[in-house]
Amino acid sequence: MEEEILFFLSAFVAEIIGTMAGFGSSTIFLPLALFFVDFKTAIVLVAIFHLFGNIGRISFFRQGFDKRIILQFGVPSVLLSLLGAFLIGIIPQPALKLILGIFLIVTSGSFLAKPGLKFSANTGTFIAAGSATGFITALVGTGGALRAMLLQGFNIEKVKYIATAATIALATDVTRIPIYISQGFLTEQYYLYLPVLFGIALAGSFIGRSIVVKINQELFRKMVLVAIILVSIKFIVDGLLVS
Repeated sequence: MEEEILFFLSAFVAEIIGTMAGFGSSTIFLPLALFFVDFKTAIVLVAIFHLFGNIGRISFFRQGFDKRIILQFGVPSVLLSLLGAFLIGIIPQPALKLILGIFLIVTSGSFLAKPGLKFSANTGTFIAAGSATGFITALVGTGGALRAMLLQGFNIEKVKYIATAATIALATDVTRIPIYISQGFLTEQYYLYLPVLFGIALAGSFIGRSIVVKINQELFRKMVLVAIILVSIKFIVDGLLVS
């Protein structure tokens, strides 16, 4: 019973942080979940929790929904993720993580050092950024940090940024979860976890939203960029250790 409480508490904290940063709930929750369940169960439970959290974020930040960004950034992201999936066994992941980590740190650090620096927000850059995100996500297995950095590069308003990131992430969740379940990753004993995780995801999203709306835009942007740098350091460490 105590282990289950700690498991759900970990999910709650991860969702609050993930909502505030616009990414990272699964990055935080997955290693914690592995203390309580096996890898396959952790993967599918975290993925389902991530889906629930994105539903909550879209609901609470729906006023920031931007069809143009969703279509121009999100659709190429989903399509290029399919190409990346075919190449996942060809390109060494450790080397890719190392390169990605360095790229994210340099870019995010530049945005922190020069607050006025941003990408040109036009159709071409949205499509290119979305395509890169989907492709790299499929190769590395996680794309929240890259997606966050690119969206922050367009200096999108915080509510629109979170709504956009959550919508794109939701599309990814919907495609991968059925595959996990069809492969038997979720056994019957964990079915009762799902309604609890749904409630926790909504509560965490709501609390995260309550904090975000009180933070000014510039502070929010800095907070997200710092979170990206922290995740990037992990990418670099993973790449160096395996290399």
